[in-house]
Amino acid sequence: MNILVINAGSSSIKYQLIDMNTELPLSSGIVERIGLEMGLIKHKTFTNGSEEKTVEEFPIPDHGVGLKRVAELLIDEKVGVISDPSEIQAVGHRLVHGAETFTETVEITDEVKAKVKELFPLAPLHNPANLIGVEVAEKVFPNAKQVGVFDTAFHQSIPEKAFRYALPEKFYTEMRIRKYGFHGTSHKYITEKAIEYLGNPDAKIVTLHLGNGASMAAVKAGVCVDTTMGMGPLSGLIMGTRSGDIDPAIIFYLANQKGYSVEEISDLLNKESGMKGLTGLTDMRDIEKAYREGDKDSKLALEMYAYRAKQYVGSYASAMNGVDALVFTAGIGENDTHIREMVCEDMDYLGITWDAQKDKNRNDGIHEINVDGAKVKVLIIPTNEELEIAKQSLALVK
Repeated sequence: MNILVINAGSSSIKYQLIDMNTELPLSSGIVERIGLEMGLIKHKTFTNGSEEKTVEEFPIPDHGVGLKRVAELLIDEKVGVISDPSEIQAVGHRLVHGAETFTETVEITDEVKAKVKELFPLAPLHNPANLIGVEVAEKVFPNAKQVGVFDTAFHQSIPEKAFRYALPEKFYTEMRIRKYGFHGTSHKYITEKAIEYLGNPDAKIVTLHLGNGASMAAVKAGVCVDTTMGMGPLSGLIMGTRSGDIDPAIIFYLANQKGYSVEEISDLLNKESGMKGLTGLTDMRDIEKAYREGDKDSKLALEMYAYRAKQYVGSYASAMNGVDALVFTAGIGENDTHIREMVCEDMDYLGITWDAQKDKNRNDGIHEINVDGAKVKVLIIPTNEELEIAKQSLALVK
């Protein structure tokens, strides 16, 4: 069975076609600059262990034109990997916000689409674009079942004492203001891999999805009990351009004393803060380079970044009455040795230790980087959100 995974943004479509017999990608790519004067498609095919790239630049006025061209590339005589679009049995869609309405993967129906529209106010930048991806895929791949996998679903097991905010009850009951959490597909994937590696279905695991956007989760016996992001993706860890946790009084001060508008404060906290605000840089590789060159701002930013993560490790160990494994994943989590070292530093009271030599000699799969005999396993597990979406789609349609 072949499953196409789609992640539609406001001006882009990321995609991956996966052969579920092998769980390996046949093709992947991205459609960019949708709606601008010139669009761009970067398309890859994987055959017999080799990779072939195709790059096309032409006007892509809407998502329909872009996805139709992707379908043509998938069956192209030279670079195609299937002979007909009907060979795609399901299309799995990343849908960001399911709120309390969607707690598991669903086949997308008219009723589901209507409910996703109702949730637009909770994710105005993501859900509308995600739904466009669904509606376009329905036309381009009419024989395939359309499946929705929600970023928030994995976190719906969080108990009320953890997801409620200390606001008057009507703000929850009438407005649905609560913690929802994100990156759930990634946290679920690496949790399952960690449990399999540990051979302990009851393991207490802290997962760290560290990328430009970053979040952590506390997972006990495969069930999420808390996470760092809240109603939106701004809270929790320090990120590439997002501030993470701040004192709400700062918002009132900026608005009432300094004349900032709501839009200006939103842009400040979401687009101009985090590592960018502290260093002027957003790519952790550039920040690490500046740190090695003696840049004081970069040194402070890295210390703050690791300190915030360490705080949540301690918090989640407390919430679960212990921790069996710490799992690093995503771009920074998988590739930044220095960040892993800083997060694990002075955590031996919890049984968390870091082995520099093991980290240096890491492999491409699951890699253990704790000192031999340590109480807590420290693992690097590469995430694969596309495969997780495909697996959940397969379980629903087969």
